Amino acid sequence: MVLGAAALVSALTLAGCSPAAQNDDSSNATTYTQDEIDKALSTPTELTFWTWVPDVQKEVDLFEAKYPNIKVTVVNTTGGTQQYPKLRAAIKAGEGAPDVAQIEYQYLSSFRQTGSLSDLTQFGADEHKSDYVDWIWNQVADDKGVWAVPQDSGPMGNLYRTDIWAAAGLEGPPSTWDEFAEQAAEIRSKTDSYIADLPGNDPGQMMGLFWQAGAKPFSYDGDKTVSINLNSPEATKVVAFWQDLIQKDLVATDPDFADEWYQGLARGKYASWQVAAWGPLFLQGTAKDTSGLWNAAKLPQWNAGEDVSGNWGGSTDAVLAGSDNQIAAYELAKFINTDEESALLLANDQFLFPTTTATLKNPDFVDQESEFYGGQKVNEFFAGVSTTVDKDFQWLPFMDFVYSSYNETVGAAISDKADMVSALDDWQNAVQEYATQQGFTVQ
Repeated sequence: MVLGAAALVSALTLAGCSPAAQNDDSSNATTYTQDEIDKALSTPTELTFWTWVPDVQKEVDLFEAKYPNIKVTVVNTTGGTQQYPKLRAAIKAGEGAPDVAQIEYQYLSSFRQTGSLSDLTQFGADEHKSDYVDWIWNQVADDKGVWAVPQDSGPMGNLYRTDIWAAAGLEGPPSTWDEFAEQAAEIRSKTDSYIADLPGNDPGQMMGLFWQAGAKPFSYDGDKTVSINLNSPEATKVVAFWQDLIQKDLVATDPDFADEWYQGLARGKYASWQVAAWGPLFLQGTAKDTSGLWNAAKLPQWNAGEDVSGNWGGSTDAVLAGSDNQIAAYELAKFINTDEESALLLANDQFLFPTTTATLKNPDFVDQESEFYGGQKVNEFFAGVSTTVDKDFQWLPFMDFVYSSYNETVGAAISDKADMVSALDDWQNAVQEYATQQGFTVQ
């Protein structure tokens, strides 16, 4: 549960957002030979690893058993909100930063923009592209380098209460968003439930819905040029759709990951939750008394017959450019997330949704039947969903501001049941103005 919530919380520290004086993506041009890599792995070395994954020492122990000359100190930072300000401060001070740090996908560009990440192609990371689902690899790599090792992901689906659907006389979950709206009216009129909750405090979920709708709100060239298109036709379509449901009192607007929201999930106030692949376990812990009443389905589609999803959450392990032991640091990041035993531990023990195609096909992961979901193989279901996520989605190097300004514009309009479409324009203007003030060229 902590993992799910932590994946959603935005870091609000704005320090270090302006373009670096020198963004040296080419500084890691050296390509190490296998002999050099083997020598580094057999040399006594001490590494520091900052992460908020609980019990990750299990995976680290496997790494140390394979490479006994390397000792790893794990520092549990409890979450990105707590870690990012400390990490930026340590990088700026030139001391105290770890060798490897867990970083969410949407924040990689902010660390890359300050020249803080090592380009992992020098260690052969680009050779592992085929080990990952396409869209996941594109979150960590571009034409200038590979900036982290993927750790977990959040392809989105629709968790719904089968008993509430039956009480409303509905045969199954909606296959399109138009059908979602129709079923929302049926559920509201025939039960005490809303079809869903759209919180005003969670830009991560909205980004996932934009992603599914084909919106491309951002691009970043890795240097000083960005594009910002938050009020595109695709994004506006999403916001207008939810605004209509909210104003008709067919969708709740309670803040998520708060007491009332937890209670709402448990007592059936919300008949469904449009959530990422980490959601099933989170829900299982939050609403345990509803076991057997839930099922997982695909997100409704904007066009009948399509099969497209978005992503919400997920993180990486990145090697800091200031590390004195970058070869060993990369091997640690790679091992934890790609070694078969370690990757399966992350999936089954720490409940991180996998990024490698091997784990997404591993019977020990996908063949598990969930009693909470009526015997459904939920892992197998979301493994299939992962292959439908649009592979082209980028982030800005100041997502902390993007998310905080969302809460002040679109988020506030959701909570107030106000004009969300106009708020979307306000969000666009705020982010564009901020980018210009910080010295970026906005296309």
